[in-house]
Amino acid sequence: MAPINVEMTEFEIRFRQSMKSKVPLLDKITHYIIRRKGKQMRPMFLFLTAKMLGNVNDKTYDAASLVELLHTASLVHDDVVDDANERRGFFSLNALWKNKIAVLVGDFMLSRVLLLSIENNNIRLLEIVARAVREMSEGELLQIEKARRLDITEEIYFDIIRQKTASLIATVCESAAASVDREDQAKNMRQFGEFVGLAFQIKDDIFDYGTPGNIGKPTGLDIRERKITLPLIHTLNVCDKATKKELINIIKNHNEDSKYVKRAVELVIKNGGIDYAYKRMIELTDQALICLKDIPESASKQAIIGLVEYTTQREK
Repeated sequence: MAPINVEMTEFEIRFRQSMKSKVPLLDKITHYIIRRKGKQMRPMFLFLTAKMLGNVNDKTYDAASLVELLHTASLVHDDVVDDANERRGFFSLNALWKNKIAVLVGDFMLSRVLLLSIENNNIRLLEIVARAVREMSEGELLQIEKARRLDITEEIYFDIIRQKTASLIATVCESAAASVDREDQAKNMRQFGEFVGLAFQIKDDIFDYGTPGNIGKPTGLDIRERKITLPLIHTLNVCDKATKKELINIIKNHNEDSKYVKRAVELVIKNGGIDYAYKRMIELTDQALICLKDIPESASKQAIIGLVEYTTQREK
């Protein structure tokens, strides 16, 4: 992305440095992690937010490294919790090196978050990131607690995704503001990031029912895993008794059967679950953009608006 090309290149060098270790096994694993990096949405949001509000500096690079270390640690630990063998088409760490090593690698990254903050006297950034660790853990535990229940309310659903997913994007944007000494915008940027994170998660929920040209050709993963997401919650709230009974029966007893999963997807689409989730996603996107309305125009501001729109319009 043009406004932050230089910053993203420099960040990659610094991020690799932040994970250096004297233990050869650890270096081998962190090299593997860096090689399979994703779209890098979080560093992009962080540098664009910082540039929109002020001048990128060493503290901004530290903030980006802290957030990416935390994000990576959470993914490593999530794969252990979920007993997942793949992530983004690559083998997960626990699949290659077993759970014990994967947990220790995640712990090492969290230790780097603490040390990097203290070494550079970034106590304010540590405070912001530590809050994210708490919220992400609470969100994961809340989801586990409610996972087997099919009567999750929309309010509980939003509590879960606010903590589990949106808190990290909120942390990205708040720490960006703090890194360029714009505490006057820290709370607003946190709110902006939270709205974006919520919209991003709802987009993922919608994907489970197929991409725009392929609605009805779903992955069905959420239904297979009995994960109660917004399209399903809305459907269970508005459908007739017979449909509700059929849906609950599929999720409880036939969630591994492709034919039944396809039927569940059809019922959710037919009862407006996807349309409702899409509407809520657009509302959240609009709320996010309202947070930017008083910030002066710049290339970075336009780029961040484009990035927000991409999160809701992407097709994978």
